[in-house]
Amino acid sequence: MKTTTVLAIALGVGALSACNNSAQEQAADNIEANAEMTADNIEENADAMTDNMEANAQNTADAVRAEGEKAADATRSGSDADGNSAN
Repeated sequence: MKTTTVLAIALGVGALSACNNSAQEQAADNIEANAEMTADNIEENADAMTDNMEANAQNTADAVRAEGEKAADATRSGSDADGNSAN
């Protein structure tokens, strides 16, 4: 959930509950809302980091495959990577 959405919901709930609650109850509700928002932010950050790590791993794997194919093709054609004869 986006931070702004969570904040808006927390403020709305806080405003509605302010009518019937004591100051102590309001403070407790605010603490709870802030903790929930922080937890959601942590989860969103973890998801983003996981997506980035997965993309980086995929790119690295693709590069390794490409280098392997290049080396295998060079071996098949009888020349090394700089174009000189391997034999």
